[in-house]
This record gives sequence, structure tokens and C-alpha cells, in this order.
Amino acid sequence: MRERILDAAEAQLRRHGPAKTTVSDVARALGMSHANVYRHFESKAALQDAVAERWLSKVSDPLDAFVTRKGAAARRLEGWVQALAEAKRRKVLEDPELFAAYHAVAEAAREVVAGHLATLLRQVTAIIADGIRDGEFKVKDPAQAARAVLSATIRFHHPHMVRASAGMEVEADIKAVMKLVIAGLKVGVV
Repeated sequence: MRERILDAAEAQLRRHGPAKTTVSDVARALGMSHANVYRHFESKAALQDAVAERWLSKVSDPLDAFVTRKGAAARRLEGWVQALAEAKRRKVLEDPELFAAYHAVAEAAREVVAGHLATLLRQVTAIIADGIRDGEFKVKDPAQAARAVLSATIRFHHPHMVRASAGMEVEADIKAVMKLVIAGLKVGVV
């Protein structure tokens, strides 16, 4: 039932946007009373947080494959950044209205966004730690290096910047930035 409610909430967000979507709208779309929705979500904000969390998980969950994959950490890290950038671009280009609605919901769901960013940081930290362990990277603090990687690549994954560059080709830019980032990790500048 929870997934059905989230699906209906997503459909309502697409049609009406976050400000005009109500719990009653979601319940009506499912042919149930709003009390049934409140059994699963304590408020409209909790429902929208759950929608945002599910949406962000669809971005971050596939990136775990780069963490667990065997091979050079530099190649895995570059692949991770490229996959994250592609996932965000795809969301912007394929359904800009839904992206705008989700982005508004996610901006209001500070804890959900913080959790998403923590997941991304954990993933990058793990890849860098593997590179340190294998002698590929020479950084002292993998978490600090991961924060630097996310900062250096923010143009490719921050929603505002992704939307601003939606029509532009960024693949060459990602490769250039990643060459710099990886060179820094290999010499241990962080």
C-alpha cells in the first residue's frame, strides 16, 4: 500500500506541483479516504519526504555498483561521477516538469537531502579508501578527499547547475575535471 500511495503522490505532484498537491488528492486518486493515507504517512510533509527519498534513491542506489566493483579506483571514481551526472541529466531532460516538482519537494526535505548527500559521500569515500589501500591514491583522509571530489564535480550533479546546463554537452568537461581530480588524488594533495 505504501508504494501505491507513493506512486499516486508522484502522479499528483506531476499534475499539480508540490504546493497544490494535498493528501486528499492522493487519497482520491486511490479511491480511499485521506485517513488511510495518514495511516502510512503522518503528514503531507512526511508523504512528500518519502517521495523525495524514493526519487533520490533511484539516483544513488545504482551508484553502489561502482563501490563494490573490482578494478582501479580511478576508473571506478570517474565512472561513478559520470553515472551520477547522467542520472541527474536524464531526470532533467526526460521530464522537466516532474524534475521541477521533485526538486521543490527535495529542497523542502532537508533531512532527506542530507541523507542523500551522506550516501554519495559514503560511496566516494569507499572508492577513495580502496584506492589508498591499493596504493593508487596517496591522500591521508578519504572522507576529506571525497568532499573535495563532490565539490569539484558539483556542476555535474547539483540540481540547479544540471538544469542550467541541460542542453549542453558536458561529457568532455567531466573527463577533464576528473583528470585533474584523479591526478590530485594520486599525488596526495588532500
